[in-house]
Amino acid sequence: MLGYVISGAAIASAVAAGYQSMAPTGQWYGRTFTGLPRGTKQLALTYDDGPNDPHTLRLLEVLAKHGVHATFFLIGRYVQQRPDIARDIAKAGHAIGNHTFTHPLLIFKGASEIRRELSDCNAALRDGLGQPANLFRPPFGGRRPAVLRIARDLGLEPIMWNVTGYDWNAPPAAEIEGKVTKQIRGGDVILLHDGGHKQIGADRSQTVLATDHLLARYKAEGYAFLTIPGMMQEAGARVGPGL
Repeated sequence: MLGYVISGAAIASAVAAGYQSMAPTGQWYGRTFTGLPRGTKQLALTYDDGPNDPHTLRLLEVLAKHGVHATFFLIGRYVQQRPDIARDIAKAGHAIGNHTFTHPLLIFKGASEIRRELSDCNAALRDGLGQPANLFRPPFGGRRPAVLRIARDLGLEPIMWNVTGYDWNAPPAAEIEGKVTKQIRGGDVILLHDGGHKQIGADRSQTVLATDHLLARYKAEGYAFLTIPGMMQEAGARVGPGL
C-alpha cells in the first residue's frame, strides 16, 4: 500500500513539474514577468512569431490608428529574411523581444543549444536593427531553470503572459476577442500572434481584426495600453538598454 502512495505522489509531482514548465504564470522554475496586479487599468498587447508578411504590416497600421504601442517577440530567422519589417516595427516605437532563432521547445534542449538559440536571435536583431533585445519569451512558454538562467546570463528578461487569444490556428476574430475578454481583469499581458513559427506567410488576418476591435473596446472603457518595458517600469522592475 505504501508503495502505491509513494508511486502516486511521484506521479503527481512529475505532473505538477511538467505543468509548471509550460504554464504561463507558473513560477516554480524562476521568476518571470506576467503583468501588473489585477484590477490595474493597464494592458499590454504582445505578439509572437513575426516578422510576418503581410500581417505584421497590417497590424502596425491598426496599432497606429489607435495610437497604441505593443511588444513583438521576433523569431531570428524571420528577422534575417525580412529585416525591413523588423525595422518598421522598431521605427513605429514598439518594443521588440527575443523569441529564439528557430522557435524550438527549449525544455528539451541542452544548455549549449539554448544559449545558441538566444544568441543567434540577438545577433539577427543586432544585424537588422542595430542592437539586441533585452526581453525574451520562450517558444510555447516552455522553460526550466536552465532556460531562465541562460536568458538572464545573456541580459534577457523572461516575459510570459496571463491572457491568451488562442489565435495560433487562425480562428475567427470574434472567437479570439471572446477568449481575450473572458480573461481580462486589468494589469494583463495579452498573448497574440502576428506570425506562425513554421514559416513566414501565416494567415493572421483575424488577429489583426480582433486587435482592432479589442483596442476600440478597452480604450473606450478607460484602459491604457503599454509596452512590456512600460509595464515593467510601472511595476518597479528594471529594464536595461536594448530593444
